[in-house]
Amino acid sequence: MAEIEVPEYFVCPISLEIMKDPVTTATGITYDRKSIERWLLTAKERKCPVTKQPLLPDSALTPNSTLLRLIQAWSSGNVHNGVVRVPTLKPLFTSIHVHKLISDLRIPHLYETTLRKLDALARHSETDRRCMVESGVLEAMLSVITHSFNEGITICLEEALRIFRLLWAASSSTAHMKPLFCANLDFITCLTWALQIDASNKVNIVNETMPSLKSTIEAADPTLLGSLEVEFFREITRVLKNRRVSEQAIKSALQVLIETCPLGRNRTKIVESGAVFELIDLELEKPTKKITELVFNLLVHLCSCADGREQFVQHAAGIAVLSKRILRVSNATDDRAVHILSLIAKHSSSNDVVLEMLRVGAVSKLCMLMQADCASYLKEKTRSILRLHSKTWNNSPCIQLYLLTRHQR
Repeated sequence: MAEIEVPEYFVCPISLEIMKDPVTTATGITYDRKSIERWLLTAKERKCPVTKQPLLPDSALTPNSTLLRLIQAWSSGNVHNGVVRVPTLKPLFTSIHVHKLISDLRIPHLYETTLRKLDALARHSETDRRCMVESGVLEAMLSVITHSFNEGITICLEEALRIFRLLWAASSSTAHMKPLFCANLDFITCLTWALQIDASNKVNIVNETMPSLKSTIEAADPTLLGSLEVEFFREITRVLKNRRVSEQAIKSALQVLIETCPLGRNRTKIVESGAVFELIDLELEKPTKKITELVFNLLVHLCSCADGREQFVQHAAGIAVLSKRILRVSNATDDRAVHILSLIAKHSSSNDVVLEMLRVGAVSKLCMLMQADCASYLKEKTRSILRLHSKTWNNSPCIQLYLLTRHQR
């Protein structure tokens, strides 16, 4: 294979591999379908990777049949040189096929086979997912998941949850769906039940459930979310505790808690579920930047109440984690870390806590922050923390140098 010169226009600009399903974007650049669809799903901005021109959500990926035939002919002619033959693509499902599959869901002996076919179709391409949305598969999966909850059925639940997640992400407009699951908490109850299933594939079910739960929470009526039970938050906290789940599931769990925290008495319920301890433990695992920012964002909310601050200072690593992350992650993390330290310094400042802040380096980090290139409001907040307990910290060299000599009381 190394001795064969592959024509440049056979190679996908993203994967740098021979294209098996070439499609052309509205910008005129051809990519392999899987590569460009993955790019469009994960990229922060929906732009053509080569031209950097924007690609509208409704812009189509047009199959390049002529190029595909050329690639197939070339690969077939070079099989003896180690080139893998590019197969003929199977025809895409039509809306007629999809409607037939939805009908087959009502036939008991076809139920499992049909769900697996729909699962395979949903994972095939963005084009197929849009066809499925237009044909009503999203609504069908809503019914399947609800029926599974009502009857206690777990057969192919993972497939149904995955189909729902993929189609919800592919749907450009889901306004018609909101009344079906946002008028009450029934569908949230169904998804919470899915998190509770004790089975060998529980991790997979959690990975599929959490993104859908996040989307449902974001679309739901905020007045309803204020009445969520503490058991709901205990299940979300269990997800944070499970180190086998995917990073996407962890992010979704954190976003669910952040979204629901300000509503009703949810903040107290989240604290009661033990989330503060789990958030600190999660941060001790040295997660990604995005997860750290979400963790600190949520901790600010929870430490705004007395019970949350009490749990935070009871964790042996709580203040140390804050100190460790300052000036190491992002400006957003610095802001939230200082906010949390400010709340603790003002409202939970027992002598032991104040000395702990000095012992684990939080005071030194605050002094370093005063010298760093950060926003003036953040420096002012930092200065107020340092001045608040300067008498206790006056033996610290950094305090003497950066605070007492310049900002006397």
